[in-house]
Amino acid sequence: MSLSEKLQKLIERRQLLEEKLSHAHTLPSEEFVKFSKEHAEIQPVADAAIKLQTAQKEQDDLQAMLKDPSLDPEMKSIAQEEIEQLKHRIPEIEHEIKVLLLPKDEADERNAIIEIRAGTGGDEAALFAKDLLEMYEKYALLKGWKFELLHLTETDIGGVKDLSISIAGKNVFARLKFESGVHRVQRVPETETQGRVHTSAATVAVLPEAEEVDIHIEEKDLRIDTYRASGAGGQHVNKTDSAVRITHIPTGVVVQQQDEKSQHKNRARALKILRARLYDIQREKIAAERAKDRKQQIGSGDRSERIRTYNFPQGRVSDHRINLTLYKIDLVMQGEALDEIIEPLIAESQAQMLAEVNE
Repeated sequence: MSLSEKLQKLIERRQLLEEKLSHAHTLPSEEFVKFSKEHAEIQPVADAAIKLQTAQKEQDDLQAMLKDPSLDPEMKSIAQEEIEQLKHRIPEIEHEIKVLLLPKDEADERNAIIEIRAGTGGDEAALFAKDLLEMYEKYALLKGWKFELLHLTETDIGGVKDLSISIAGKNVFARLKFESGVHRVQRVPETETQGRVHTSAATVAVLPEAEEVDIHIEEKDLRIDTYRASGAGGQHVNKTDSAVRITHIPTGVVVQQQDEKSQHKNRARALKILRARLYDIQREKIAAERAKDRKQQIGSGDRSERIRTYNFPQGRVSDHRINLTLYKIDLVMQGEALDEIIEPLIAESQAQMLAEVNE
């Protein structure tokens, strides 16, 4: 089936869905939900398809006009100018449609859980992990997303050893998934007396949030230990065994949670993180199978891969996967310029997928 035939079928399918939805009161609720979802999915492609058909018809009409020997010279000039514009416009719309038709990552629309751990660099790495936490919090605020701190283990000087956050909103995972990897910082630590630049690192893992329907966890597969919250990191220290450690026996994945005073709340949060980690493991297995035949990827997806460097003395942020450098580190750390890194990463991912489709 040619692209034009496929697009015509999509337009016709949208019309049929709109007819069905216009009689919503006669539809069973599950059918209404199903049709509404399908309509929302094909709407952008159908709109772009109509835009393409309109531009192509306009081009055909103008070319037919040029063949008219009685055409006024001024009108001929205008028609030629419009044809030149359409020569650029039509490929742009075709590219837009091809991107819209690319296979979707089913997790793109999900909320995300971000885990950040201080890496090499001691106290400075822990301070940088806190800077990354604040960067994502500010970015979420700018996007109008809901930001929730799930877990935080602090150091004595105000840094962060490890943390988990939940970010909820529209297409959160789609925009943040390329943040996974090692983030490296180069700067002079406050404790450095001789002004030497130190290099430290923190690891970021972005996980799509999973529902119970995605990952069913058997109670028999869990070992749940409770203990007393203590030390820097809990938002409090209390005298009850409210902290929870959950071990998923089949995979060996361990999640600890002690930030809430309630054992019940700590257990719920730990299960939320555990479910996201297990779902991520499942996704990685599928991705690894698909990646066997891939010639290129944006990075390897390996959490140990160094993806970005934040150089404070030079005021620059460099993303090593797409050789992008921005000299606006302050705006990036404020979340304001983070889209200037995220957008090119998404575009490069789409370009690589299009290249694979066209091979």
